[in-house]
Amino acid sequence: MDTLPFDAVLCDFDGVVHLWDPDGINSLDRAWGLTEGTLAAAAFDGDLLQAAVTGRLSDEQWRRQVAQVLAPVCGSPEQARELVKAWSGLTGRVDTDVVELLAALRTRVPVVLVSNATTRLEAYLAAIGLDEAFDAVINTARIGVAKPDRRVFDIAAQRVGAHLKRCLFVDDTAGHVTAAQAAGATGVHYQHIEQLRAVVSPLLD
Repeated sequence: MDTLPFDAVLCDFDGVVHLWDPDGINSLDRAWGLTEGTLAAAAFDGDLLQAAVTGRLSDEQWRRQVAQVLAPVCGSPEQARELVKAWSGLTGRVDTDVVELLAALRTRVPVVLVSNATTRLEAYLAAIGLDEAFDAVINTARIGVAKPDRRVFDIAAQRVGAHLKRCLFVDDTAGHVTAAQAAGATGVHYQHIEQLRAVVSPLLD
């Protein structure tokens, strides 16, 4: 009889597997003579970002709209486009400890990446060497709904033939974890690698 506590692990990307320099975007504001937070406010505006992570806008369209928003404060459309180009060139840091832990888990159960992302995600995963690191990738821009919509969790579980109630969901956003738990998954609000190791240790014993 199978004694594993979970049949699949569903894992967030940014904040768990992949970490951004918290000062990276602010350093661009400073370089362009803008108040810190200006670029982030434009890029992560609720409605605009939601359109990007649900696929109503492509990544390219989203970034073009961000540049349009920034043009008045940058002084010209050209300066705004250069800022967005510099921002688009930023890369985060892969947490190799988390990647190694997920690789070990994949020897026992499927691991699904579940990310509120734009249409750039797949190319970005390839660029940083993680395109083969998961059994499936659920990019919300490809399915038309984003976390915390419960359909995201259902689709992720179904993609690897698991029932959501038998899935472990890991995310650094508390609201996403609460939504996954309400949908039936076991949720972990990710804080650090040792916490995750403790939770998944029964899968590896």
